[in-house]
Amino acid sequence: MTTESECALTLQALPGIGAIALGKLQHQFGSFAKALEAPINSVAPAYRKSLRAFRAKPDVFKKLARETHDNCLRGDINIVLISCRDYPPLLREIDAAPALLFIKGDIQALNLPQIAIVGSRHHSRSGQQNAQAFARHLANSGFAITSGLALGIDGAAHQGALEGGKTVAVLGTGVDVVYPRRHQMLYDDIIARGGAIVSEFPPGTPARAGNFPQRNRIISGLSLGVLVVEAALKSGSLITARLAMEQGREVFALPGSIHNPSAKGCHQLIRQGAALVETADDIISELGGMLAYQAAGLKQQATDCTDTLDATSSRVLDALGFDPADLDTLMARTQIPPATLSAQLVQLELEGWVEQRAGLYNRLQ
Repeated sequence: MTTESECALTLQALPGIGAIALGKLQHQFGSFAKALEAPINSVAPAYRKSLRAFRAKPDVFKKLARETHDNCLRGDINIVLISCRDYPPLLREIDAAPALLFIKGDIQALNLPQIAIVGSRHHSRSGQQNAQAFARHLANSGFAITSGLALGIDGAAHQGALEGGKTVAVLGTGVDVVYPRRHQMLYDDIIARGGAIVSEFPPGTPARAGNFPQRNRIISGLSLGVLVVEAALKSGSLITARLAMEQGREVFALPGSIHNPSAKGCHQLIRQGAALVETADDIISELGGMLAYQAAGLKQQATDCTDTLDATSSRVLDALGFDPADLDTLMARTQIPPATLSAQLVQLELEGWVEQRAGLYNRLQ
């Protein structure tokens, strides 16, 4: 029996069916299998030639799908469909959500609340330092830092996040294609330290100019908010910020010198309503509404989540008791590493077990 994954890979192998078209077909017919079997005249004219090619030589495209599947197995690449439970819930809510994700690394990193940090490839020294410092602080607070593995601010954000927690890289290539090549070590570190590499493009997809603006909607779609650190007036970072606004995400911008061309995009965002931030704590305090939104989504999807806690969650709650406690106190009581403890506390907050006020954690249940 043909699985949904095999049907998805078969559709993706057809000429003229890219990542966006794949999502449209899945949305129209409710499954990849039904899309493959659909009458030719029932699909949009742009895709009819593709389905005719499949009907003429089904074995050719099924073989290509099997080869992609086998390559994923050999490369430890997970295939996650939009209908799967492991699919990131926030991403599922956006327009043109990718119907298929290829993920290398730890899928569970995508279940952490994420904050995207993006910015210019041609950054100043202070911009690089700010990106690293913000990423480090936010990662230490339990957020995964999401960016695009590009040169400049993206790379600095990933590096800072690795100093304090986990990071997610969304690529405009296949997950097995490192671009730029000089980020090979960073790519390896992200995986080795429990992060994830994500793409909607099949393994082996090379760097193409049109793929990078397209992947930006995934960066913002995965995240509760987007921080822009240095951006020119015409840049991919501003595209990501615009997409974040359209998706209902928070947008934050760091102000800079009026003499720095890479600060002009941030200033424009602030004039358009983005939150001006000076510290990472400014971002954390602003995300209360989005955290509540994600918590509601997680509660709706979870099965008996309030009745079953894993061992680490129970340990943290027992250590917290019903009196307020700060992070240092809980670290001393639980002996859990700070990054792990912070991530656990954020998850408990999302699930409605605890709340944080003025740096103190309070148990709610």
